[in-house]
Amino acid sequence: MSDTNTNRPAFRLYSVTGESKSARWTDIGVAWPTRDGKGFSLNLNALPLNGRIVMREVTEKEAAA
Repeated sequence: MSDTNTNRPAFRLYSVTGESKSARWTDIGVAWPTRDGKGFSLNLNALPLNGRIVMREVTEKEAAA
């Protein structure tokens, strides 16, 4: 098992469709920086067929939940 499975994820992944206030954000996974700092390991629960994937840093509020 890799270190990414024992640490809390640093990022959340969302599928985003639409624009501005009408955009729909769906949580689809998490991500961790790789050990060498040159990439990311992704764990996806879903793969969107349209829209875009947005990676956002996990906030302290989210980490506590």
